Amino acid sequence: MYFTQVHEDAIVKYCNTTCNKTRTKLYVDWIQPAFDEMVDKIVYTYKFTTLPNIDELRDECKIWLTTILSKYDPNRGSKAFSYFSVITKNWFIHKVKQTTKRAKREVDYEDALKQVDEEKIITHNPFPAEQEFRDFWKSLWSEIECWETNDMKENERKVYNAVRTILNSVDDIEIFNKKAVYLYLRELTGLNTKQIVSQLNKLRKRYFLFKADWDNGKI
Repeated sequence: MYFTQVHEDAIVKYCNTTCNKTRTKLYVDWIQPAFDEMVDKIVYTYKFTTLPNIDELRDECKIWLTTILSKYDPNRGSKAFSYFSVITKNWFIHKVKQTTKRAKREVDYEDALKQVDEEKIITHNPFPAEQEFRDFWKSLWSEIECWETNDMKENERKVYNAVRTILNSVDDIEIFNKKAVYLYLRELTGLNTKQIVSQLNKLRKRYFLFKADWDNGKI
């Protein structure tokens, strides 16, 4: 009984309001605990525990459910529990298929080494690549600092500052994928996904110009 009518009602209220404060309270008090329990039970019921990185995937799925929470439409006749249960199960099935496909094309590393003549193994010095990586990020940060202007619109400045915050907090972020990043940006800016994407496209254009100059040796 972890997913009761109270939790159903909380999800409906979440979808019917645009108030971030109300949504946050509903999510923390009711929705998140139900999602946590639901994901854990589905993982054990369908034996997804055999996945090699199941703990990380379980956390990733819970975050992903948050990003699609507002897409639920109670007017279509489907209960929230049924809707998100099916979505969660299919999400893990897709991960199983990905893992199986990856396993088929990967060669066991130790077996591969046995087939290689040890005298032909070349040790590479990682320092040049590491130095280039540090130089790239140093130059990119200098470039990003130049993107801030006084004539920035409000949403543009919110997304710009949020991106800088995330990049500065990379080591503290436990899950770092596309869906999680959008969730972080929504929490930091208070904007919806469409508004965020619109502003991110502007930053992407500037980054691609910088990357092209870097690759061509102009920086």
